[in-house]
Amino acid sequence: MAHRDTVRRLLEKAGRTYAEEAGIKLTDKPAPLYRLLVLSTLLSTRIKAGLAVDAARELWKAGLGNPRAMAKSDWQARVDALGRAHYKRYDEQTSTALGAAAELLLDKYSGDLRKLKSEADGEPAAIRKRLAEFPRLGPVGADIFSREAQLVWPELRPHLDKKALQGAGKLGLPTDPKRLARLVSEEEQAVFAAALVRVALEPRLAEEG
Repeated sequence: MAHRDTVRRLLEKAGRTYAEEAGIKLTDKPAPLYRLLVLSTLLSTRIKAGLAVDAARELWKAGLGNPRAMAKSDWQARVDALGRAHYKRYDEQTSTALGAAAELLLDKYSGDLRKLKSEADGEPAAIRKRLAEFPRLGPVGADIFSREAQLVWPELRPHLDKKALQGAGKLGLPTDPKRLARLVSEEEQAVFAAALVRVALEPRLAEEG
């Protein structure tokens, strides 16, 4: 019962996905799934999560919330959008990667990540393998995408990656993924995983937990 009490307190304080924080109303449709792909790319670099979220918001403001617009956009315009969010350390490399990823998505999946899921037969490992092919996303970004996308792709549930398990450990919760996942409902898996990641990244949450 103590574990469930800890989880309830955690969800009350930090039960918010990074997609929600970035202004993405996640549904199983091409545009929001693409924005999640972009956000996952931004989050996969060694930079503070808050800066990655701010950078995503700046890209949306610049009209780059779909793959066609991103692919057609000017490289410098993407750099400038990232710069406005102080996403500076990786801005040039990330600008290049975002343009290339948009082109890959358009060429291989007609701009629709649901086709990627279909080609992977909805199998989580196969989905992550295909996601990792996107420039600068890699295995870490594929995990981030899966962690958030499980909100609308039930096939991915439960997805608790290393960072989420690290957060669980800091709270004294089980670090076995199956045991940990049983502490919340199916529908809560995405917000639970995001909350655990926040604990791993923000020590104060572990102290308060």
